[in-house]
Amino acid sequence: MLRTLLGNLDGMVYRCRDDAEWTMELVSEGVRGLTGYDAADLLFNKRVSYEQITYPDDRERVRTEIYTGLRTQGRFDCEYRIVHATGEVRWVWERGSGIYDSHGKLQAIEGLIQDITARRASSQALREAERRYYNLFENAIEGIFRTTIDGQYLDANPALARIYGFDSPAELIAQLKDIRNQLYVEPSRREEFMALAKARGSVSGFESQVYRKSGEVIWISENARAVFDEAGHVACYEGTVEDVTERKVYQARIEQQANFDTLTGLANRALLHDRLQQGIRSAGAYGTRLAVVFVDLDRFKFINDGLGHHVGDELLREMAERLRSSVREGDTVARLGGDEFVLLINGQRGPDAVALVLERMLHAISQSWASPQGDFSITCSMGVALYPDDGTNAETLLKHADQAMYRAKEKGRNNFQFFTAELNALITERLELENKLRRALERQQFSLHYQPRVDMRTRRITGAEALIRWHVSDEEVTPPSRFIPVAEEIGLIVPIGKWVLRAACAQNKAWQDAGLPPFVVSVNVSVRQFRQDNLVQTIAEVLRETGLDAQYLEVELTESAVMHDADQFIAMLGQLNDLGVQIALDDFGTGYSSLSYLKRFPVDRLKVDRSFVQDIGSDLDDMTIVKTIIALGHNLGLKVVAEGVETEQQLDFLRANQCDELQGFYFGRPLPGDEFMREFLHFPSSGF
Repeated sequence: MLRTLLGNLDGMVYRCRDDAEWTMELVSEGVRGLTGYDAADLLFNKRVSYEQITYPDDRERVRTEIYTGLRTQGRFDCEYRIVHATGEVRWVWERGSGIYDSHGKLQAIEGLIQDITARRASSQALREAERRYYNLFENAIEGIFRTTIDGQYLDANPALARIYGFDSPAELIAQLKDIRNQLYVEPSRREEFMALAKARGSVSGFESQVYRKSGEVIWISENARAVFDEAGHVACYEGTVEDVTERKVYQARIEQQANFDTLTGLANRALLHDRLQQGIRSAGAYGTRLAVVFVDLDRFKFINDGLGHHVGDELLREMAERLRSSVREGDTVARLGGDEFVLLINGQRGPDAVALVLERMLHAISQSWASPQGDFSITCSMGVALYPDDGTNAETLLKHADQAMYRAKEKGRNNFQFFTAELNALITERLELENKLRRALERQQFSLHYQPRVDMRTRRITGAEALIRWHVSDEEVTPPSRFIPVAEEIGLIVPIGKWVLRAACAQNKAWQDAGLPPFVVSVNVSVRQFRQDNLVQTIAEVLRETGLDAQYLEVELTESAVMHDADQFIAMLGQLNDLGVQIALDDFGTGYSSLSYLKRFPVDRLKVDRSFVQDIGSDLDDMTIVKTIIALGHNLGLKVVAEGVETEQQLDFLRANQCDELQGFYFGRPLPGDEFMREFLHFPSSGF
């Protein structure tokens, strides 16, 4: 039955190898009518190969069209000439598909070759021939069509009607009289289709959005060719249609995930890089500037950690929208991750124009944000690098914008800074400092100095504050104010803090063993140590290792740090109090304290910041503040320590206002441990 069916087909059904001679493995009986040769002549190239009877001038083109079709759409069709056994040149139309192995490698090609000499001679004969075989395509899954040049359907199969939402091909043909305006969402796609078909003779994978009968929009892919009349003019178009909506939706989803941030919908790092490259090329071509702006939200971590990541995510979405609404449509807003954003502002003439945009942006960001947890005022720090002034490639511009942003944070946040040569020098110096700091512990370059704390009433030493010193070399000493903030930023404050804690406790125990009267040694602890380190366990281990009684260790925390995460600190401070360690609030008065929290903290001392003590002899405001802090501390049952005492006048004021303890150069400068013991072992019991 199969042999009979193949023999009845008008043309040659074949299967050939993918080799240089198209070696035939199967040839139907139609070969004789097509080529004049018997099937046995072509099978395995016994007498002649199909490559040999292909017209020489067409061979290379045929191979190109077949492989192009297989690669792009999995099938092909092409027209070319063959040399009949009689020597006559005939036109044939070949269509087929590839056979692949399990690894996707092309093994063979199957297809049908028909003599179309008559069809090329007469377009009418072509239409009649197509109609004779029309029923072969009635059950095709893909839509099949023929249309006129002016956009009317001549033929359509049931699959095409289903794709477009019609009940039958007849209904489709009757209702779609103007393909350009009725079918295509973008009517200009029809002109593009016709132009391609006319120029190339065929169109492959032509994707467009079209309307279904219901008005629903879908994506289709068309494969078609122009049919030419004897005069070489386009007579009609014929081809196939496939509904690719599902694939397009999937591709769009993949593209969204690949190029856009899932939380905010902004461009992600990959898309930012592409847009930045485009912006650089455009600015270079038109002689304009491109502004690269690095944006970082100020104190976002406090909200994200304190109120939860879900609140942090909502805040990021809101800030992303504010940034997006502050720039033009052609500009780019991207999120790198966390609370870091980058803006690309195109076509700017100079810093002044960019500054106007950023001022507007600072205002938009700083507007109060309402959430179920309360209203919050958020600010941001921004750094700007300009192309070509500050760099000519993406990496340099981003690096310089990032550096400028850190300068904005150093300047007090809620501002923007432009990259400058001076800043570059500072950054280079900062990187050098970081590298040295990372090796300081292993090179044993740190030491501790101690400054005494004196009881106002008894005139005796009640404690000493441990102050770290960094000896980079014999000639170079870096002050704490220079390296402590850097250690905080790069995460080294935790191991450095552990070293300080262990060294201070060991020194205090050594003093006691040497006969010095027991007193408290204070150690400054950073917020990062509380968050990243099990501080209570660490302190317990250090006390156990050094043998120091817990009552002789005092932990100092800054007021502002504690108040930002008050609820989280209460539990940990309670554990330290249970351990027997004393607790002091340092720099008191410089931040904002909530009395409701302050009374819940198991704090032993308030330390009045030296900025208030400095001018208490002449500044009425400072006098009032210091009096208030002393009164507040006493009312809460706390001892009050005044820092930075240097003059007799300051001492008289603090004595008159019953300050409990004093610390400053008036009593002594910070000294190494052995010098401290020699200096203060016989500290006088009176005389001030």
